[in-house]
Amino acid sequence: MADYKDTLNLPKTAFPMKANLPRTEPEILKRWEGERLYERILEARKGRPKYILHDGPPYANGSIHIGHALNKILKDIVCRVKTMSGHYVKFVPGWDCHGLPIELQVDRALGGRKAGIGKVEIRKRCREYAQRYVEIQKEEFKRLGVFGTWERPYLTMDYGYEATILKEFGRFVERGLVYRGKKPVHWCASCMTALAEAEVEYEEKESPSIYVKFPLLTLPEGEPFDHLRGLKGYILIWTTTPWTLPANLSVAVNPSVEYAAVKVRWEGKDEVWILARDLVEPLMERLKTPYSVEATISGRDLEGLSYRHPFLERESKVIPGDHVTVDTGTGCVHIAPGHGQEDYELGLRYNLPILAPVDHRGRFTEEVGEWSGLPVFEANPLIIERLRKEGVLVMDEKVRHSYPHCWRCKKPVIFRATEQWFISIDKEGLREKALEEIDRTLWIPAWGRDRIYNMVLHRPDWCISRQRAWGVPIAVFYCKGCGEVLLDKEIIERVVKVFEEGGADEWFTRDARDLLPPDTRCPRCGGDDFEKEEDILDVWFDSGVSFAAVLEKDGELGFPADLYLEGSDQHRGWFHSSLLASVGTRGKAPYKAVLTHGFVVDGEGRKMSKSLGNVISPQEVIKEHGAEILRLWVAAEDYREDMRLSKEIIARLIEAYRRIRNTCRFILGNLHDFDPERDSIPYTDLMDIDRWALTRVGNLIEKTKGAYERFEFHTVYHSIHNFCIVDMSNLYLDILKDRLYTWRRESQGRRSAQTVLFETINALVRLLAPILPFTAEEVWSHMPPFPGKEASVHMAMMPEVREEWMDEGIMRDWDTLLAIRRDVTKALEGARRSDLIGSSLEAAVVLDPPEGMKGFVEDHLHLFRELFIVSQVSLGRTDDCRVRLDGEAVKGLKVGVDRAEGEKCQRCWNYSKEVGRFEAHPDVCERCIEVLQAMGA
Repeated sequence: MADYKDTLNLPKTAFPMKANLPRTEPEILKRWEGERLYERILEARKGRPKYILHDGPPYANGSIHIGHALNKILKDIVCRVKTMSGHYVKFVPGWDCHGLPIELQVDRALGGRKAGIGKVEIRKRCREYAQRYVEIQKEEFKRLGVFGTWERPYLTMDYGYEATILKEFGRFVERGLVYRGKKPVHWCASCMTALAEAEVEYEEKESPSIYVKFPLLTLPEGEPFDHLRGLKGYILIWTTTPWTLPANLSVAVNPSVEYAAVKVRWEGKDEVWILARDLVEPLMERLKTPYSVEATISGRDLEGLSYRHPFLERESKVIPGDHVTVDTGTGCVHIAPGHGQEDYELGLRYNLPILAPVDHRGRFTEEVGEWSGLPVFEANPLIIERLRKEGVLVMDEKVRHSYPHCWRCKKPVIFRATEQWFISIDKEGLREKALEEIDRTLWIPAWGRDRIYNMVLHRPDWCISRQRAWGVPIAVFYCKGCGEVLLDKEIIERVVKVFEEGGADEWFTRDARDLLPPDTRCPRCGGDDFEKEEDILDVWFDSGVSFAAVLEKDGELGFPADLYLEGSDQHRGWFHSSLLASVGTRGKAPYKAVLTHGFVVDGEGRKMSKSLGNVISPQEVIKEHGAEILRLWVAAEDYREDMRLSKEIIARLIEAYRRIRNTCRFILGNLHDFDPERDSIPYTDLMDIDRWALTRVGNLIEKTKGAYERFEFHTVYHSIHNFCIVDMSNLYLDILKDRLYTWRRESQGRRSAQTVLFETINALVRLLAPILPFTAEEVWSHMPPFPGKEASVHMAMMPEVREEWMDEGIMRDWDTLLAIRRDVTKALEGARRSDLIGSSLEAAVVLDPPEGMKGFVEDHLHLFRELFIVSQVSLGRTDDCRVRLDGEAVKGLKVGVDRAEGEKCQRCWNYSKEVGRFEAHPDVCERCIEVLQAMGA
C-alpha cells in the first residue's frame, strides 16, 4: 500500500501549539521595548483625533494585587481599542505618593528612633519609600502587557506636581471657598489625623446599646399633664455611643412626630417617661414592666423643655430636629455638637457650644474629670456603670452594626470636632454645579450616576487638612502676635514658585520670613513675625487635581478627559474629589465619561482575604500561566459586577485560551503556501461555503467592534470564543480539511478556502489584539506578508466589513443548509451508536425533503458531501436505510444513513466505487487520481 502523505497539503507552521506564555511573554516585551513599539505607535497616530483615558493613580505602597491588575488591564484594553480605531491615545500612568500609609510604614521602620527625627528627614524617607514602590509596581504593570509612557509617568510627589497642588488650592482661596472652622470630622485616633469621607470604610462593629433617662426639671405645661405633676419625669434617649454623653448639650425631637407621656412602674416607683408614641409598645414589651400612656403631645410642643444631664451638673433644653426618626430607639436623640455632623448643624442653629472633650489620641481631656486620659471606647463600660449608679440606665445590651473604620489601620474612628481647613461645598453654588456636571457625564454602568449624585447631594463641606508630615503643606501663615491668618492667593503663588524649584520640602526647611514677600506685615496688628501652618492637604486633593497637573500641562493630552476608569469605591474617592476640584476651579467636570468596575471576589463570591486563604495574586498567575490568562479573565467577566476568580475559573480560561490558540494555529498552518497578493480569489469566484464563512467573519467584526465601543468586553470574549469553536473549529474548519489537504495545491477550490482563511485570521488577530496582545503579536508574526502589513499588529487598524460579504441571500440559504446539517449530524450520531459507521466518511446519506424544499435541496446537492463530511449524498426515499430520522430542525425532512458504497481511498479516506479502477494507483479514488496525475506522481 502506497504512502500518500507527501502528496497531501498538510498544515505547516512555526506557530507553536503550546503557548509557554511565562517564557514567551517576557521575550515579546523585550522586543517591544527594543523596537520602541509604543513610541512608534504614537508617532504613527499623530494628527489623529485624540482619545484621553486619564489614569487614576494607584498608591505607591506594596506590590500590585489582583484589583490593580484588573484595573490596569481594563484601561489597556480601552486604549488599544481606541488606538486601533484610529485615535491618538497617549496613556500616562501615574502614582499617588503622599499620605498616611507611606508615613506609617516609615514610622514602623524607625520605631523608637522616630522621636528624635524631624519632619524633613521623615519626608526624605517617605519619598525614598514611595519611589521604590513606584519602580516595583511599574515593572509589574508592564509585565501585564500594559502600554504607556512608563519612563515618563506622573508622580504626585514630583516638584512640578506638588506646585500644581498648591496652585489649585490657591484657586479655591481666590474664590473664597476655603475656611478654617471647628467642626466634627472623622478622626482616627490610631493614625492621629482627620479623615475624608473617601478614607472611611464601613465594617461590622459590636457596640453597647443603651436606653437612658434624662431627668426633666418640669413636665410639659397643660391639662393632660396636670395629674402627673407629682411624679418624677424623664425624657428617654437611646444611643450606641455612651462615650459621647459627657458632651451632651441637648435632646432633639421631631416636631412633626407624636410623643407620649408614659406612666411606668420602675424599680418600685411610678415615673413618667417621654418617648415617641409609636415606639412605646415595642420598648415596653422588651422591658416587661407595667405601663400606661397617660398623655400625648407633638414634638413641636416639647421644644424648650428643660432637663438635667444624667451625671453632670449641666442643664440643657429639648430642641426640634427634622432628622430624628422613629424607626428605632425612642424618637429622642441625645445631641453632642462636637461629635456628629447633624448634631453640629443643630448646635449652630441653636447656639450650642461645639464641645468635644477628646484629644488627638482619642482620649478624654481634663474637662471630663474622672475619666480624663482614658480612651473613649474603653470608657464606655465605666460610663454605663455610672448611669446605672445614678439610677438612669433603663437597658444595656450589645448590638452589631455598620460603623466607620479607618481605611488604613482598619480601626474604628470617632467623630471629633477640631480646628480644620475646609472647602465650602454650598458657597458659590459648588454643590449645584457639581450635580449638573454629574448629569452631563456618561456613567458606565448607568447606576454610577445615582451613586455619586446622592453622595454629592448629601455630603458635608470638604475637610482638606491632615495632621501629618508627608504631603503638600497648606500654605497659610499665622501672626505670632495676634493669631491673624494670612490666607492670600498672591502669597500662595509666591510659595508655588518656590515649590516648582525645590518641591514642598522647602516649606519645612525655610523660615516663614523666607517664604513670605519682603515687608509682609499683619493686617490686624502690624506685626512682622509669622509662623507656618503645620497641617498638610488631604491626599484626595492631591490626586483630585491631576487633571490640572497632567491633562492641562501635557500638550499631547487635553482637558477634559474622555474617560476616567476605576473601581466602584472611587465614587466617593477619586471620581468625587476630581469632580469637586475641577468644578470648583474650572466650572466643569474633568471627564466626559466614567467607567466603574466591581471588586474581585473568589469563586463563591467571598471577599479575598489571607485568613480565608482565597487570595490569588497576579504574580502567581503570571508565573504559572502567563499574563494572557489574566487578561482573558478580565475580558471574560462582566466588570460591572464583582468579578469572580478561582483556580477552577482559571482552569476554564486556560482551556478557552487553548481553543482560540488552536483555531489560529490551524488557520496559519493552512496558509503556509499562500501569498495573499498573488493567490487570493475574487469574492464572486469563491465557493458557496467560503462566502458563507465571510458572512460569519463580517458578523463577528460588527458585533465585536460594537461591543468594544460600548465597553462590553465580556461580549467581545464570548463572541470570539464562540466564533472560534462553533463557526470555525466545529464547522467550517472541519469541513475544509478535505479540500485543503487533498485538492491540488493551486486549485481554485483550495485557494478559495485559503482566501477566506486569510481574511479570517487577518480580522480575528486584530479583534483579539486588545485583549490578548502577546498572542496576537505572535499570530501576526506568523501570518504571510501582505501589502500594508504593519510591523506589529498593534500598529494596525481594526478590521472593516466589506459590503459584499454581508449577502443576505447567502445568509438565508445557509440558515437552511445548516438546519439540514443539524438533522443529518443527529442521524449520523445514531448510526455511530448502532455501530453502522465509525467515521462520518463511512456514511452515505439519503435526503427526502418536504415538497416545498425539494428544489432548494436539488440546487444545493453539490454542497452536501462536503457540508456533512460524508462520502456520498443522494436524494430519494429513506425507507430502506438502516438508520432513519425525522427532521427536527427542518420539519418534514427525512434523513437516512447507510454505509457508503465502494472502498476507502487511502489518500483522502473518502469511500468510492472508483477505488481499484486506476492501474497506477489502485487504492485511490477518482478525485485523488486527478491530483496525483497533475502532480506527476
